Amino acid sequence: MLPEPLVSHHGRSVVLIDGGSGSGKSTLADWLADAWPRRLQIVRLDSFYPGWHGLAEASGMVARDVLRPGDPGFRRWDWEQGRPAEWVDLDPELDLVIEGCGALTAANRALATCGVWVRGNPTDRRRRALARDGATFAPHWDAWAAQEREHWRAHRPARIADLVVDWDDRAPTWHNGPG
Repeated sequence: MLPEPLVSHHGRSVVLIDGGSGSGKSTLADWLADAWPRRLQIVRLDSFYPGWHGLAEASGMVARDVLRPGDPGFRRWDWEQGRPAEWVDLDPELDLVIEGCGALTAANRALATCGVWVRGNPTDRRRRALARDGATFAPHWDAWAAQEREHWRAHRPARIADLVVDWDDRAPTWHNGPG
């Protein structure tokens, strides 16, 4: 069963999912897609971080582009070529889950119906992230972790979250957040 703050009963739902790399944000987004009562679109910040040093830029793109009224979308990042790629249109009528480190800021939360923080033990997160992305992520781990820490310091996503999630092997455990 989905917690009350997630699904809006009065229009479009927009859920922001934030947390450290390897915490389970993508897994939670996929879980929500399976449990969601209506058609849902998922946007992953991994699709548009502008490279390995682009966390802050992508975070700003959530409000500026992804949640823009009228013609929302984002410019996909081509990781192989290391440059911007095509524009991806989003349906402004469909419910939306946006997941990735940098998704939950005060500016982004003001345009959403719910903010979710996914907790994770740093050792477990690193193990899962490197198991998932292997040699691609390993050389960038320290620089990426520094950007995550800066995002957490500047925006305090765990403090503005409506819900906090812990994962076991099968399903999320929901807690009311401080927000």
